[in-house]
Amino acid sequence: MSWVDAGFEVLGQKVLWTDLAGNAAALGTVALAIRKTIWTWPVQLAGSVLLLVASLNAGLTGNALKQVMFGVLAGYGWWKWSQGLRGRDLPVRPATGYERLVLLAVLAAGTALVAAFFQATGWSWAPLPDAYIFVGSAVATYAQGRALTDFWLVWIAVDLVGVPLAFASGLVVSGVVYGVFLVMVLVGFRDWLRQYRAHREEGTGGPARPGTKEAVAA
Repeated sequence: MSWVDAGFEVLGQKVLWTDLAGNAAALGTVALAIRKTIWTWPVQLAGSVLLLVASLNAGLTGNALKQVMFGVLAGYGWWKWSQGLRGRDLPVRPATGYERLVLLAVLAAGTALVAAFFQATGWSWAPLPDAYIFVGSAVATYAQGRALTDFWLVWIAVDLVGVPLAFASGLVVSGVVYGVFLVMVLVGFRDWLRQYRAHREEGTGGPARPGTKEAVAA
């Protein structure tokens, strides 16, 4: 038995170490994102690799593709945050009205296209909600890379579908993890919003107001 399929049993169910470690890294990613530390991204990248291995080992091609997507977006986020930090606190801001329209359009169109793909390939027994989670996760991670407070709201919308879908699929552990994610995401949204408002009240050194040219360029 190699490390790829190594694991242990809980109540007759085999738990892969790669799956356990990958989900732990995913939870760690959210905790680190709340603190706005650059370590958010290497931890997410490591978690994506572990969950990719676990998904391939379990024959879950769709989930494996999602982990590849997360890995690529983690690289993007790592690059964006390293530019934004530069020895100072990461400036966060709400998305502009235009940015929100773009994110919603991508979410809607992407969900429809991916759902059609899942339906045609038979990769999912619930194509529409599965596609929504897939595309919503991508949109949220992209917005996170741009340090938009709205990314937390997208994660909330994803988790509200992900939790019941996981339980309905019999994936109890994943359902519990999604539930923990939801609580952490609510805390993260509250904290980022407070930090944004605090920067605005300071008047100097904070990010530009949403809708201004400086904000759009950030």
